[in-house]
Amino acid sequence: MTTTMEYHNPVLLHPTVDGLDIKPDGIYVDVTFGGGGHSKEILRRLGPNGKLFAFDQDEDALANALPDERFTLINENFRFIKRFLRFHGVKAVDGILADLGVSSHQFDVPERGFSTRFDAELDMRMSQKNDLNAYRVVNEYEEQDLRRVFFDYGELKNAPVLARTIVEARQHRPIKTTDELKEVLKKYLPEKVRNKILAQIYQAIRIEVNQEMDVLKEFIEQSLEILKPGGRFSVISYHSLEDRLVKRFIKNGMFEGEPERDFYGNYSVPFKTIGKLIVPDDEEIKINNRARSAKLRIAEKI
Repeated sequence: MTTTMEYHNPVLLHPTVDGLDIKPDGIYVDVTFGGGGHSKEILRRLGPNGKLFAFDQDEDALANALPDERFTLINENFRFIKRFLRFHGVKAVDGILADLGVSSHQFDVPERGFSTRFDAELDMRMSQKNDLNAYRVVNEYEEQDLRRVFFDYGELKNAPVLARTIVEARQHRPIKTTDELKEVLKKYLPEKVRNKILAQIYQAIRIEVNQEMDVLKEFIEQSLEILKPGGRFSVISYHSLEDRLVKRFIKNGMFEGEPERDFYGNYSVPFKTIGKLIVPDDEEIKINNRARSAKLRIAEKI
């Protein structure tokens, strides 16, 4: 059983929770519970009548459930936030917190296959209930689909040659482990930039396996629906693909294009930005290396 301490150091703990502007009797949602660090801080600021709902699709996180009657942990993907809050009789909330990406725990358990540091079976599922895993992406996807995954989600310029190399290699035998994948692609992993390119390749496959961009879009749209006017949205992202979606939606309520203007040239937007972009200081990065790429954006529903 995993203990909370080794599970996950919450990134930007106080700024993220400060951003929610907690009302003692409010209803809040932490959609990325993990080790419960952010949730504990929210509960500390809630009064006896406040409520906190948390989501985590990873069954490992259930071991960290908090013994507090104001707290409910839901073992589901946060793309279903609206449905499961409704199930608990909640239609509107005062604040939503999301700490996106992979938890430290998922990186640190070798057999999950998330980390470039360990040899493991190709898995990368955030929820063990998912049918799609990294093995299937690497061994069953058509070449053009692999190319799309590496280009769109890894932002890899040499996506075509990576895809072709994998397709050619798997004709001889399946690629079953992370080390086998590295071996197949080794001539495209020059020593100087090996770790950076591997991280981009792993990120691309992981995003595809967990449908992270689709999930994030569905979650953001539903968050707008269930937040009360004046409700706060506090989101930490770790790579430019996530941050771009969050930033664009906060700015104009759309992921692509521009909102229509009215007769006077104004357009209505659903959120107002609170403060500036927040990033961790050197001290936090020294304590928690995962924080180095974190970006926190806070918004309030108009």
